[in-house]
Amino acid sequence: MAKKEKFYVVWFGNPAGIFGSWKECQLSIKGVKGAQYKSFESFAEAKTAYNKEYADYKGKNTKKKTLTKDQLAKIGEPNLFSIAVDAASSGNPGIMEYRGIDTQTHKQLFHQGPFQQGTNNVGEFLALVHGLAYLQKQKSDRILYTDSRIAMGWIKKKKCNTKLIQSAKNKKVFELISRAEFWLKNNTYTTTIVKWETKAWGEIPADFGRK
Repeated sequence: MAKKEKFYVVWFGNPAGIFGSWKECQLSIKGVKGAQYKSFESFAEAKTAYNKEYADYKGKNTKKKTLTKDQLAKIGEPNLFSIAVDAASSGNPGIMEYRGIDTQTHKQLFHQGPFQQGTNNVGEFLALVHGLAYLQKQKSDRILYTDSRIAMGWIKKKKCNTKLIQSAKNKKVFELISRAEFWLKNNTYTTTIVKWETKAWGEIPADFGRK
């Protein structure tokens, strides 16, 4: 039986990148203290992971799990009376943008970026806050979908807990982060934020399609 192909993501190594063999991965992380790496079953999964952060995958099983009919039935269908938000980052950090769309019609409701330097998690956080402000302004009782549990946690704490280091390149991103945190601390909202069930429904409608 042929050995199953794997791809290795190195977020912090020398160099970082996506590698097609364990040997290449080993060379990348050799002698690097605190190296960050993980294996994936397909290049598409590896590419998605590389554009996110190591913290999103640390200690987690990356093997795909097929949901049973009972699990699918329990999850049900997405609520189309909603908006969905998502972000994309070409690198980590890298060029980042985010947007919100009408889940039913797929009409784009707002879009920000691209910004010269950001991370996917920061984009997801900003997208959620933008979505909350948008729905508040519209006086809408629609729900808000995201596929990022990390961003949901940051919203709950009213704090963008990013490890991104502020620089001239990401000045605009940090300005938006400050505005978003200020909005969260000075506004109340009734919008329900819901995790998009990717395994059952596929990619979130606001996805940028860069897998």
